[in-house]
Parts: sequence; structure tokens; C-alpha cells
Amino acid sequence: MSLTILGIGTASPLRQIPQAAAAEFATEFTGAEPGHRRLVAAIYRQTRIRARGSVLLEEAGERPFVQTFFPPADETTAGGPTTAARMRRYAAAAGGLAVEAARVAVAAAGVDPGTVTDLVTCSCTGFANPGVDLELVAALGLAPTVSRTHVGFMGCHGAFNALRVADALAAARPGGLALVASVELCSLHFQYGDRSDLIVANSIFADGAAALVGVGPGHPREGAGEWVLERQWSTVLADSADDMGWIIGDHGFEMNLSATVPLTIAREIEGLVRRALGDAGLTIADVGSWAVHPGGPRVLAGVQEALGLPEGALAASADVLAAHGNMSSATILFILDRLGREGAASPCLAMAFGPGLTVELALLARRG
Repeated sequence: MSLTILGIGTASPLRQIPQAAAAEFATEFTGAEPGHRRLVAAIYRQTRIRARGSVLLEEAGERPFVQTFFPPADETTAGGPTTAARMRRYAAAAGGLAVEAARVAVAAAGVDPGTVTDLVTCSCTGFANPGVDLELVAALGLAPTVSRTHVGFMGCHGAFNALRVADALAAARPGGLALVASVELCSLHFQYGDRSDLIVANSIFADGAAALVGVGPGHPREGAGEWVLERQWSTVLADSADDMGWIIGDHGFEMNLSATVPLTIAREIEGLVRRALGDAGLTIADVGSWAVHPGGPRVLAGVQEALGLPEGALAASADVLAAHGNMSSATILFILDRLGREGAASPCLAMAFGPGLTVELALLARRG
């Protein structure tokens, strides 16, 4: 692997909701009893998220936020908006956010968008065709001959799959220029009800988009970018298929999330990381910085303890979670962007987790 990342761009919805207000909102429209309200508020506090962006938030005047997409729960709206209604909203909002992130990435890379040879899009929160890829082509002025590949419904580790595709395409086309764009509108899939895993999912997921521009062998700027993708590894953990799921229901996409997921990751991650780094002739002590997808604070704490990392080693991951929430596949690019701007030490080991349970790892080195 040798994908050189020339620039990264991120984009957030225009409006954010403070986490405390989000907790109150969640209990109000589900008609929760007082005891349940306290439980929901506690779960939302434990996320350590300050605020989350959503494309559903509207101009509020003096009120902190307002939204009209999700009606109050009653016998006629028990499941909330239909999946079709949520997909219509996805089609209306996803492209604009992806374009915003891609414009920043293209500007940071200093390239002519008309020279992009390969476009890879990634999303697990919506479907539309024509969709985000063609909106990017039109808005950025990409060539009508640009190759387009979509990585869909993979989950929080989807950006790693998109990077793998972009790397392969860049390697197959000497001098190729790839644009990767990930956009997730998780807030469209807010779920009604009092199932504990749905409450947890409601409490952490948010909207956001991120993009990057990369080049492969034969390009004049090969090896001269901020990060170079050196290796990737993918592992499906044994006996964990039922621990996490992303299911298309009649009222949006539903998260199936076992409370044991952070413990399973903590138990397995050291061995996976040691074997992967060993393949590259490295040890944990050789890693200069870490980009860990913040599935939640328990995931970050478990990874830090299992790997014996010092205090602050996962600060970038924790800060992105606090400022934005879990934006599914886009989140890891927010973290890499932050680490790059902070001049993080090289090499960087990035990781994310998703249904399977799947663990994706990527080793990146700084060259700029």
C-alpha cells in the first residue's frame, strides 16, 4: 500500500444540540415515565459528548433547538417516520454535507478537481441513486468519466474499506488521483422505545461528513502528503456476530448493540495490534500516535488500558467524540485531520470497529 493523502476535509451540520437537551428531547417524545427519564439522562451524560450535529435541527429563535421531523410518540406514531421518509430526507441533505467536506479536502490538497480519476463514496445511513456521488461530480466539476465506487452499509469502519478501495484504484492507475467522501446522517435513525441498546445508540450517534484526496504510485506528488497509508488489516472476531447489527426496519435503521462489545474489544485488541504491528516490524512502543474510532467512552478506555497507553494517548479521539459525537464512518477522518493539524508523531495506528464484530486497522506514516 502506498496511498498518499494530500488533504483532508470535514463538515458538520449547521446546527448542534447540546447533549443535555438531546436527553430531554429523547424522553419527551417517547413519553417516558420519571424513573425512565432519569435513566436516559444518566446514559446521555456517560457518553461524555458535549453536543452533536444534526441535519434535522431547524432555526429556533430564542429556543436552543427545534425539530419537526420526529413527532411525539402516540398510538399513531409509535415507530416514528417510515424508512421511506427518512431516506427522502437523506437524499435531500447528504449530498450538500459531502460536497462541503470534499471542497475543503480538494483545497487542502491543492489539486484541480477535474483531474480526479476515481471517486469513492461511503455511507451506512442512507441510500439514493442518483445520489451523493453524482452530486459530488456536479458540484465539484469532476470529469464525467471519473470512476465511481460506493462502499455502503459497512458501519463505523466503512472509511477503512473506502481507503482500501481508493488505494487499490490508485495503484492500478499510475498517476491516478482519488477522492474519498464519507457522509453519515445518523440522526435520521433515531428510534422510539425503551430498549437499552437503542437508548445508547440514540445517545451517541450524530451527523457529519469527511473527505480526503489521495494519490498512488506514479503521481508527481506521491509520498509528499500529510499521511501515507502503509498497511491495513481486517479481522472478524469469533463468536461475535450477534453483538452488533445494523438492520433496515420499517422505521429507519435499527442498531443491535450488546453491552459486552467494549469488553470484547478490550479483550481482543492487544493481540490483534501486536500481530499487525509485528507484520510491519513494529511494536506498540514504536507507534507515535493513535486514531481510535470512539464508539463510546468505554471503548476508548478499554483500548487504552488493553494496550497500556499513557494518559492522553487517545485525546484526539476523545475530543472528536466530545465535540461531534459518533459520526460513524466519517469519524476516523475527523480524528486523522485533527492529528495532522496537531503535528502528531509518526507512525499512526488507526482502528475502528463494526458489525461482525469487525476490527479494522491501518498504519499511516507522516511524510510532509
